[in-house]
Amino acid sequence: MSQVTGKVDSRTENGIATISFFHPQSNSLPGTVLTDLAGEINRAGENPEVRVIILKSEGEKTFCAGASFDELISIDTIEKGKIFFSGFASVINAIRKAPKFVIARVQGKAVGGGVGLASAADYTLALDTASIKLSELAIGIGPFVVGPAVERKIGKPAFTQLSINATEWQSAQWAKEKGLYADVFSSIDELDKAIKLLTGRLAQSNPEAMALLKKTFWKGTEDWDTLLIERAEMSGRLVLSDFTRNAIAKFKAGKS
Repeated sequence: MSQVTGKVDSRTENGIATISFFHPQSNSLPGTVLTDLAGEINRAGENPEVRVIILKSEGEKTFCAGASFDELISIDTIEKGKIFFSGFASVINAIRKAPKFVIARVQGKAVGGGVGLASAADYTLALDTASIKLSELAIGIGPFVVGPAVERKIGKPAFTQLSINATEWQSAQWAKEKGLYADVFSSIDELDKAIKLLTGRLAQSNPEAMALLKKTFWKGTEDWDTLLIERAEMSGRLVLSDFTRNAIAKFKAGKS
């Protein structure tokens, strides 16, 4: 894909697959990037040479700004909305079903769907400036698709707090205390060293044992193939409302 629409890259070295995504608008996620991201995670999961997967974004400021506002505002039917939000479902389910651990590297702020990616990963390490926010309610929808992954990771009370207080950032330390981040670091260098050490060890671990552990970690989520698509339809319907369209237009006008 072009730099304008974003891109997803993947490389495998010494049993470690590193999957990275990029979009010029703060690593937001249009449908094309979501589709490619899910595809690369599925391929890494099926590749016998891969023992562990790193999920990361490019740049230093923002891990992921969530759904692409340009794409949200262009949705004009429930079906198109369902298809777009199903992209987030596909990525979360790809992470869930991959028989390898997915380690997320969160080097900057995460919003909406970005929080969903960080939550869906099996183990997430972050920079101490990597604040989080579930902003969906502020534009008239809700974190329906990513919600099950976020709630599974941090529990219902913290998920409820993030969902209701949709305009306020929570710190990386808060995210660590709630269990979203396994650890936080004060520099990119320290973050990358920790990820290199962990994934290097996992690449030498028993793949069968890790696959069985992954299954036990995700027990009880077997209905997510249908649940997340149902949630995608809810979001797809809400994004057509006048409230949401006006809220997105106001936000875009404020950013321009």
